[in-house]
Amino acid sequence: MPVRSATDWQVRRAHIIANLQAVMGPLPGGERRVPLDLKVLETVDEPTLVRKKISFASEPGDRVPAWLLIPKSSGKHAAMLCLHQTTAIGKDEPTGLGGMPNLHYAKELAERGYVTIAPDYPNFGERKVDAYALGYASASMKGIWDHLRAVDLLSSLDEVDPERIGVIGHSLGGHNSIFVAIFDPRIKAVVSSCGFNAFPSYSNGNITGWSHKGYMPRLKDTYQLDLNKVPFDFPELIGALAPRAFFTNSPIRDDNFAVGGVKQCLVAAEPVYRLLGASDRLVAVYPDAEHDFPQAERTRAYEFLDRNLATAP
Repeated sequence: MPVRSATDWQVRRAHIIANLQAVMGPLPGGERRVPLDLKVLETVDEPTLVRKKISFASEPGDRVPAWLLIPKSSGKHAAMLCLHQTTAIGKDEPTGLGGMPNLHYAKELAERGYVTIAPDYPNFGERKVDAYALGYASASMKGIWDHLRAVDLLSSLDEVDPERIGVIGHSLGGHNSIFVAIFDPRIKAVVSSCGFNAFPSYSNGNITGWSHKGYMPRLKDTYQLDLNKVPFDFPELIGALAPRAFFTNSPIRDDNFAVGGVKQCLVAAEPVYRLLGASDRLVAVYPDAEHDFPQAERTRAYEFLDRNLATAP
C-alpha cells in the first residue's frame, strides 16, 4: 500500500523492523537486561577529560569491555556511543590509542564536550564471545544488544543528559550505528561513515560478505544470498531512522561501499524525511577520498551533532 501519512509510515516501518529481525533474529527482551554492574578497571587523567577502562554486564554471564571518556567540564553533557571499524584493536581506535588518526572520534568528541563510550564489538579488541552459543541468530543482533546496553549505561550516568544521546561509527561501526539506532529510540542522532549502500551496489549484488558468522548467516542459510528473497535493504533502514537526524560520510572512491548505492539509499529515504517534516535532518557528504573519514567531514559531522543534540563545542 502507498504511504501517504505518518501513520501509514509507522505501519510500513513496523514491517521493516520485522523483516530485519527475520534475518538477524529477534531483539532480546527484558529477560537479558540484567543490572549493568559497572566495573572501573583503569582510570587515566588527561588534560580535558578522564578516560576510564570499564566493563559492564550485557546479559546473564556476559560482560562488555569498553572505554568511557568523561569531560572535566561541569553539568549534564550530551553523549555519544562510538563504534569501531573492523580492526583488531577494537575500542582502542576511536579512543585515540592506536589505529587510524582519522577514526579517533570518541576522543575528539569527548574533547568537544561529549561523554563518549567505545565498546568492543563481539570478537574484536578484548571481546571474546560466541553469540550463537548464547542463542543469537546473528552476531549483528548480539552487537545491537550490547550497544543498547551501552546506551543504558550512558543514560544512567550523572554526567549525561539522557535526552541527548547519539551514535557514530565508521565501516563496521557505520552500519552498526544504523542497526542500533533503528531499535533504540533514545538515540536522537546517527553518524554513519563508510557504513552502507544498497545491496545491489555492494560487490555487484554479491552479499556473501554480509553472511559470515560475524554478521548475518541467515542471508546465506535461509535466503541463499538471493536479493530477490532477502527481506530488507539499506534504503528502508535509512528511512526507518526518520525523523531522527542522520548524517553519512560516503567518499566517492570507497571500494567497500560504492557511492552510487549510497545515493540510492538517500534518494529513497528523503521522501520519508520530507513526509515527517525532517528534510533538514538528512545530510550526506561525498568527499573525494577512499574508505576514510577525513578531518573536514568529521568536523561537519560534529557540527551536525552539536545542532541536533543541542550542544555547543
